[in-house]
Amino acid sequence: FREQPIFSTRAHVFQIDPNTKKNWVPTSKHAVTVSYFYDSTRNVYRIISLDGSKAIINSTITPNMTFTKTSQKFGQWADSRANTVYGLGFSSEHHLSKFADKFQEFKEAARLAKEKSQEKMELTSTPSQESAGGDIQSPLTPESINGTDDERATPEVTQNSEPRAEPTQNALPFTHSSTISKHWEAELATLKGNNAKLTAALLESTANVKQWKQQLAAYQEEAERLHKRVTELECVSSQANAVHTHKTELNQTIQELESTLKKKEEEIERLKQEIDNARELQAQRDSLTQKLQEVEIRNKDLEGQLSDLEQRLEKSQNEQEAFRNNLKTLLEILDGKIFELTELRDNLAKLIECS
Repeated sequence: FREQPIFSTRAHVFQIDPNTKKNWVPTSKHAVTVSYFYDSTRNVYRIISLDGSKAIINSTITPNMTFTKTSQKFGQWADSRANTVYGLGFSSEHHLSKFADKFQEFKEAARLAKEKSQEKMELTSTPSQESAGGDIQSPLTPESINGTDDERATPEVTQNSEPRAEPTQNALPFTHSSTISKHWEAELATLKGNNAKLTAALLESTANVKQWKQQLAAYQEEAERLHKRVTELECVSSQANAVHTHKTELNQTIQELESTLKKKEEEIERLKQEIDNARELQAQRDSLTQKLQEVEIRNKDLEGQLSDLEQRLEKSQNEQEAFRNNLKTLLEILDGKIFELTELRDNLAKLIECS
């Protein structure tokens, strides 16, 4: 229970379409609770929203994020860690302004917390750490946290959509197949998002591997040079004591370099495993794509069957209408004959009476 909600509101939640980067995709069927959470142990602010048991928003606020009001009741922000852009539709402009003010407030608090943590790290760093061969820098840069200007573009949003009409019984097969197709499409979209993240991680890992290989080669050259230096110093008898001390220091440095090499080799193995996992996910994505194509083909067949049934139904209705018209004509003729027979009966009765 280290995280506690500090502000909550209700809104309709959207995410940017990962394919077009222009259209919004609703992630909640109705307005849900959107809350700011504060982690006191890590001094981190997050935006979290749940739709039932599913987390539809889980975004950590960073100093580089920006919340943009795109209309009187709609706002958005980009989260590069989640590789998406979130959008919120509020019931009034007041709720939107309140949420934006809180976003700015917690963003500033996150910036101050980051500065304090950097100051603590600088104060706790020791000279031995600075001279131990230098820290290995990652090629990742924090400038990409808030996304690009293209990701901040405001797509067209329709917040109040009309309810869909209920399908008829004749359309049930097509509706069922459409539901299956949408299910596979949702799974395919999720896999595409995961694949994009893993591809980016793979590119970063490849860059890290190249950099670490260069560093490994540099460390090996340095170790060889140090070994040669130790040999040269051992040959100088007049400086035996100094050489012994220097040799001990060099041996310690070599051990540290060997330890660093071992860690880098373990990191390379871990990256290889991640690459294998990425390939497995790629194979799963290809399999789902093939299944989706099969479902689409079946949908087309069902659409053809539905069209044929509609034509047959229309033809049957036309035949029934023609049959009704024929019955009406026969009834009219029968009424005329009955009327003539009635007149003939009356005339015969009159003749009988007269006779």
